[in-house]
Amino acid sequence: MKKRTFAIGDIHGGLKALIHLLQIIGLQPEDKLIFLGDYVDGWSESAETIFFLIDLAKKQECVFIRGNHDELCYDWLVTGEHTKEWALHGGLATKKSYLRYTQAEILSQFDFFENLENYIILEKEKLFLHAGFTNLKGPHAEYCDKMCYWDRTLWELALAVNPELSKEDLNYPARLSLFKEIYIGHTPVTRIGQTYPINAACVWNIDTGAAFKGPLSAININTKEVYQSAPVYTYYPEEKGRN
Repeated sequence: MKKRTFAIGDIHGGLKALIHLLQIIGLQPEDKLIFLGDYVDGWSESAETIFFLIDLAKKQECVFIRGNHDELCYDWLVTGEHTKEWALHGGLATKKSYLRYTQAEILSQFDFFENLENYIILEKEKLFLHAGFTNLKGPHAEYCDKMCYWDRTLWELALAVNPELSKEDLNYPARLSLFKEIYIGHTPVTRIGQTYPINAACVWNIDTGAAFKGPLSAININTKEVYQSAPVYTYYPEEKGRN
């Protein structure tokens, strides 16, 4: 079977949805999975999601991008301190999930968090990162690496571009001319009333609101075929997620 490469959106502790999504994909040993970040904060299985991904990478080619929630969670794991905002936006569920594990088990996850990628580029023209970038030269030139997993302006820019505007036009945004395709998560498309990956300009947003009322999504980056779980809340009927 021909090797397939999938980009997978924000999981937010919804391990049951991830397992179902991989079944729907019909995952094969030769497939490559690019996870776009935010593995934690939301549903009740954040710690379990990280353990699952660590094990998955032992038998599957995986790339793990760093999300803003992953950094916030790791900071808490290391320091024991966190902001009120993190707790309100999914962190409380994450804290509860880690109470089920020993300190040694938790420490075994540190390599995972520390080795997350801020971004990767495939085939010199396909960029994968959690959020975006602001530097007109690209993510490698960012003055602050955190922009790769906090920025929202790239997606806002892509949505605002007139689809009839040519890349050769002098008014075409410089950031969007750097790559043929850019894959992101971070800003749920549910904010614009969608639950399906959206393509705007050269940007593909794969965050379909799994932390809220949407499904978890994956896209075959070559064929653009989309695969989705059921809405993630249906796997956790006794929970509220990040609602």
